[in-house]
Amino acid sequence: MAHAHPHDFEKNSKKLYVAIIINIILTAFQVVGGIMAGSLSLLADALHNFSDAGAIIIAVIARKIGNKPANNKMSFGYKRAEIIGTLINSVSLIAVGLYLIVESFERYFNPQPVDGWIVFVVAGIALIIDIATALLTYSSGAKDNLNIRAAFIHNVSDAMASVAVIIAGVLIIYFQWYVVDLITTAIISVYVIYHGIILLRKSILILMEAAPEDIDIEEVKQAITRLDCITRVEHVHIWEIADKRYMFTADIVVNEVGEKVQQALASDAIKQVKTLLKSKFEIEHSTIERHFP
Repeated sequence: MAHAHPHDFEKNSKKLYVAIIINIILTAFQVVGGIMAGSLSLLADALHNFSDAGAIIIAVIARKIGNKPANNKMSFGYKRAEIIGTLINSVSLIAVGLYLIVESFERYFNPQPVDGWIVFVVAGIALIIDIATALLTYSSGAKDNLNIRAAFIHNVSDAMASVAVIIAGVLIIYFQWYVVDLITTAIISVYVIYHGIILLRKSILILMEAAPEDIDIEEVKQAITRLDCITRVEHVHIWEIADKRYMFTADIVVNEVGEKVQQALASDAIKQVKTLLKSKFEIEHSTIERHFP
């Protein structure tokens, strides 16, 4: 599995810094617009944008910590810091979503007029900015990094929220359907909570050292025992130190042979298993004990 070079890390971090600044400016812009328009969905979008900035800040800090080298005290390194960052971001997504649902119910029972044109214009500008920040976050490593992916989902969900707010603005302008502002808020909230739960589950499973979701332990065992020199494999453990960074431990039983060739065969067996794990399952770090019948 490829690891980021220091130059790439610094370049990606600069993109994230730009995304943070943009989100903070956009939040202030949307808050002013939301107050002027009397729109809860616009204020909800502003709050979501503010959480985006916080998510990226957490992602940057976690990434910096995660790139610290291993030492005698932290022998596996600091990569789990990024998973903790994901955990914090996912909880914040759920919290923001729940808060917006509560606010939309309160506004439903205490309705007020909404200026559709302000909603439309502000949300349109926000959509353009949301797309730009989402692209910045994605290009900073969202595809291969769970921590950055959490921040990216924040941005994508906010872009989708802006689209929903634009539609709400149009309906308010032409039909004076003020309730659509609240419906839009609820839809945004459900979407945010859904993705928050997915990320929360993933980060908890990694912290609990569960087997990776994309690796079937039984399939790994069968692949190993199909090697000519292996009789069986026991005590298999596979877990993630960080996103896509797998660890493996197991005991292998080598075929019974004469004493003179046992040691050579055992060493070759371990080499074959390590090669198999790396090429087929992307497991680069493995600890294997060998035994004879």
